[in-house]
Amino acid sequence: MLLIAGTVPYADFPLVTGKIWLDGEVLVAGRHSFPRTQGTGAMIGAALAVTSYLGQNNPYVVLAGDTGQGKGSRAIYEHLIQTIDELSPDVLALHYWLPDMMLSRRLCDAIDKCRKRPLMIADAASMYSAKAAGLAAKFDIFTPDATEMAFLADPDATHPAYINKHLFDTDVSRTPELVAAAYKNNDAAKLLLVKGSTDYIVRNGEIIETVTEPNVPELEAIGGTGDTITGQVAAFTSAGLEPLEAAIISARANRLAGKLAQATPATKVAEIIDHLPAVFTKNLCEWSGVCIPKGEK
Repeated sequence: MLLIAGTVPYADFPLVTGKIWLDGEVLVAGRHSFPRTQGTGAMIGAALAVTSYLGQNNPYVVLAGDTGQGKGSRAIYEHLIQTIDELSPDVLALHYWLPDMMLSRRLCDAIDKCRKRPLMIADAASMYSAKAAGLAAKFDIFTPDATEMAFLADPDATHPAYINKHLFDTDVSRTPELVAAAYKNNDAAKLLLVKGSTDYIVRNGEIIETVTEPNVPELEAIGGTGDTITGQVAAFTSAGLEPLEAAIISARANRLAGKLAQATPATKVAEIIDHLPAVFTKNLCEWSGVCIPKGEK
């Protein structure tokens, strides 16, 4: 089972748990719905594109609304701490929530006590809290962008806003240097997928692969296109692919979906997600050996 946990930006959205599905243009969990826009919605939308294509079960979600006060985030932390062993996911993918180092440590302690340890993925604020709490090495996959990579590499930073080099001055050409620093400080997961104009896939400190084609610079201006990569990685690993293979495929697929969508800065991330099945149909068998017989799609 793939379990995705994160917040949505609605103050009145309660804690919601269970399977999620796509109904037209919106995601539906229980009696609540929300769009596939940037953040957790984009991540879930991309994960659903993968699970649907592969014929896998829909992801299980733990969601709550949070607009910065932290109540919804704390509800997610506490629910996972209390139920993670019972839920027993194969993959636990954490996304946006208000970083809380104490609750992050409690969650990792609960996971350490599980009868079955899930593969652990973190992106966005869940990655920030893991790094700040000294828990990065417990995670299997982080999916930072270039600025977040600078945060992971800074041993004194507790949030990307506080890295030594100003956010907007981050030099993407320094990514290999930043990767080395993060691993030296024990502030990186076992595998990193560093998202940007060049995507770097790193395992245990070694850059294994870079993905640069197709070059679709417009994707950089579309909110949520990094979240869609993380959702794909989560779904592919849940389907049994090795993390390295899942990361390479997801980086490639995201770019090709952007190309098929003829992306512009005005393109909505849901339009990118909608092109993922066509990308998988044409390329997934060649990339991975995961081949869907003709007539089944």
